Parts: sequence; structure tokens; C-alpha cells
Amino acid sequence: MTTAARTRLDSARTALSSACSEVVDATPADAVDGVPVGLVARPASTAEAAEVLRAAAVFGLVVVPRGRGTKTSWGRPPEQADLVVDLSRMSAVVEHAAGDLIVKTEAGALLADVQAAVGSAGQRLSLDEVVPGSSIGGTLATNTSGPGRVAVGTARDLLLGVTVVRADGVVAKAGGRVVKNVAGYDLGKLVIGSFGTLVIVTEAVFRLHPVPAARRVVSVSAGSPDDVQRLVQLVVHAQVVPAAVEVEWSGTGGGTVGVLLEGTAAGVEGRAAATIALLGGDAHATDELPAGWGRLPWADEPVAGRPTALKATFALSALSRVLAAGQAAAGAAGVQLHLRGSGGAGVLYGALPAGTDVAAVREVVGRLREACALAGGALVVLDGSPEVKAGMDTWGPVPAIDLMRRVKEQFDPERRLAPGRFVGGI
Repeated sequence: MTTAARTRLDSARTALSSACSEVVDATPADAVDGVPVGLVARPASTAEAAEVLRAAAVFGLVVVPRGRGTKTSWGRPPEQADLVVDLSRMSAVVEHAAGDLIVKTEAGALLADVQAAVGSAGQRLSLDEVVPGSSIGGTLATNTSGPGRVAVGTARDLLLGVTVVRADGVVAKAGGRVVKNVAGYDLGKLVIGSFGTLVIVTEAVFRLHPVPAARRVVSVSAGSPDDVQRLVQLVVHAQVVPAAVEVEWSGTGGGTVGVLLEGTAAGVEGRAAATIALLGGDAHATDELPAGWGRLPWADEPVAGRPTALKATFALSALSRVLAAGQAAAGAAGVQLHLRGSGGAGVLYGALPAGTDVAAVREVVGRLREACALAGGALVVLDGSPEVKAGMDTWGPVPAIDLMRRVKEQFDPERRLAPGRFVGGI
């Protein structure tokens, strides 16, 4: 860091400390995808977060928001990072209106803690915790979802309102705490999946669902991509009403389809029996979720190293073609590709082992991206080693990139919120 940059940060720290009670020098652990950071501010409220961003704006600091740090390496490395705004102190469940099936929570709250708070009233926030230890804000910023999206949708479908802070420190609110109030709801949809490049979300309001009285999981093995396609289609077009459908493809020529059934005890038992008869083969039911259910496949990789993490989206009718393309590409490249995701919604997450050669990663990404594009979807490299990210287009073609750049210009004209982290260098 140059002397001038250090002097600027020292001056900024004085102003930031007046806005927020906890401002510290960053450590190497605070780096954002390898990009070093100067300072970390931990506001305790929306008002403090706004003051922090106002102070940062005065000194022209580049800011990267952080929830619990479980996904800070996702996307591209930011062009620069002077200040991390850490929301972990903003961890409260602000309000739980059980009678209205509504919860209002701060962005730094752990998803698991929110579930525990609303669970005391027999309710739940129907978002799968695909990355253990995720915060509400991080879940919204990266738009993660699990197999439960087949029944209730994603965060976009559950979010009723948000409070955000713009790069200039202005606080904005959209939506409300009741289901009928949808004024400004588009802002919530806009910030979901924007990787912290538009605004910093500080609070969110969600619609809840009752916890079902019973559940059963029916699992069946599948020997080929066509088998997987057939089994998933049988389930989603039958009247067994699955709460979730998960596909797992090991990359060694075999896979599993899991069907989660929820409801009353008698109803679940009858639907489980019907599902077993429908799927045939070695289909069987259990009360417990299978190991790894709802988790991203790279969570199962060894701790050492950094696997390449993929997200594939496509029309459900192309499930077998995407699986076959992945299997063929991995075989040609001599690597293992582990896929898992929402078989009923056309979303699969993939993992290539840490240390996989960049050329092999390109081979797999290219063939999978082509298959997804032909099915109206996309293939994104969410995470990977610095060599992997430097060696390929991680986001791929984006038809609406010009519109997205205009949105960035409106929200953050000085490009001070995580610049370069999102698609197209946004």
C-alpha cells in the first residue's frame, strides 16, 4: 500500500469511527477473494451502516459488504477493496408476527437462528441452507436455493420487503410486512443475486410457512441421465405433491433421485407409498433426510484446496441432456464432476475437485455451458482457484448485460460497491 493510500485510510478511519463503534484494521483473513482490504467496519444498525457508507463516500473508499463470510470468494475478485462492511453484529430477529406468518430480520442473522426463532411457533422460513453458517444477507446477495424451490420458489418468492443502504449512505425501503403490501417489491427482486454490487441489504421481511406434521423421503437410484429425467418427470407430473425433488449425479455413471413429501402423518404415508409404486426399482422411504441433502456438492469436498464450483440452470425438459453433457465432458477431461440440485426446477450445482487442471475445467465448463444455453439456461463458475478464474469467462454470455450495467450506473454511479465482482465486470 502506498503512503498516500495509507494516509487516506487513516483519515477515513477517524470518520468511520465516528459513525460506527467498531472499526478495525483488516487482517489477511478479511481479504475478498484474494484482494487485500484496509479496514473493517461492523455497524450495529441500519443507521450506523448508513453513516459508515456516507463516511466512505467522502473518502472515495471502495466497499465490499459481508455477512458471515461463507461466500466471499464467489463471483470475480473485486477490482479493489478498501473497506469491508461486516454485518455480523446486525443479527437480530426484529419481529415475528406469527399470526400473519411474517418475520423481519436483520441481514447479519444466521439463517439457522431465524429458523430456530420462528420454529418455536411451529413455523419456518422455507429456504434451504445450502451453505452451513449462511446469513440472511448473504443468502439474498448470492441467490442460493435448494431442492425445496420446487414447491415454494426461491428467496424472490418469499421476500416481502427490504431495507437497503445505497453507496452514498441513503437508506431506502421497499415492500412491507404483510403479504398484500407489494409496493416497491421490485427493489427486493433486483438486489437478490447482485453480489453486493448495488446496495447493502440491512433488513429483510419474509413470508413464512407452517412446519408440517410429518415428512418422508423417497429415494431411488438411477443408472443413466435418461433414467433421472424419467423419474423426475414421473414425480413432478404425478399427484404426490413433492415438497422437494433433489437429483444427485456422482459422475461415475450413476445417480439418485430424492423426493421429499410433507404434510399430515396419514397423508404423507399414503403419498410415500404411491411414490414408491410410481418410481419402482429400489425406491424406498425414510424419515431422515439423506446425507448432504440440500447442501452444495463442493461442501463434501476435502477441506484442503479450492474446488471449482458451478451453477447450471436449464429447462427441466433438458435435465438428461445436461447430465449427459456433464458426464461426457468430465470423461473426456479425465476428471470427476459431482452434480446435485433441484431436479424439479432445472437447477444443478456442480463441483470439480481442487487442483483440477484449468484446461480440464474449461472443457467441462464449455460443454456444460453449451448444453445449458441450448435449453434456455446458463452455466456460471461461482468459485474456483485464482488460476481457474483467470483462465476463463466465469459468467458466460449475458443477454441483458447492457440493462444490468445501466442499473449499476443508477445505483452506484461511482462504482464503489464491490466493483468487478458481478457479471460483466459490474
